[in-house]
Amino acid sequence: MERKEAIRGAYRMTGENSFYDGMITCSTLSGKAVCRLVWDMNKVENDAYLEKALSGIPEHFSGKLLEVPVGTGILTMPLYQTLPQADITCLDYSPDMMGQAQEKAEHLRLKNVAFRQGDVGALPYADDTFDIVLSLNGFHAFPDKEAAYREVFRVLRPGGVSTSGRIGSSGTFMKRQDFSRRPTKRPSV
Repeated sequence: MERKEAIRGAYRMTGENSFYDGMITCSTLSGKAVCRLVWDMNKVENDAYLEKALSGIPEHFSGKLLEVPVGTGILTMPLYQTLPQADITCLDYSPDMMGQAQEKAEHLRLKNVAFRQGDVGALPYADDTFDIVLSLNGFHAFPDKEAAYREVFRVLRPGGVSTSGRIGSSGTFMKRQDFSRRPTKRPSV
């Protein structure tokens, strides 16, 4: 089965039943309304964004990945099912959101995903820990974006990949940061 089809099948298995999940995936009646009225987009455009945003994760990735924030996991747990050799850490400030992501991971029987509550502005990890840091629809919500970016690049290994995207109020998705490479000098604090 193609990776894309495996991910779509896993989406169906995770339920897509909460308002947030339906909204973020444009998959429920109310979610489609939000997508159309607020973001001026449809399900096809949403799916294309998600595919592009996640395309930076290699198909057979087996390194360490950090997702901040994980939210409910609706956007990424299905992908993680296709990466059994990866060491994945999901962090979120909200225990409720993270709990929903954990339920999805358990439902999909993911053994390679760990969860941790925390603040992206003060990541509880050593320097140079992760090969990829992924943030989908999260950075706009962080109160101290400068600290969040500084922390992401601190925990990212040299040559690692940081990719993020968010739904824009103009009705289009901002392009993911095309695999920003870690700067050779860390930003000054």
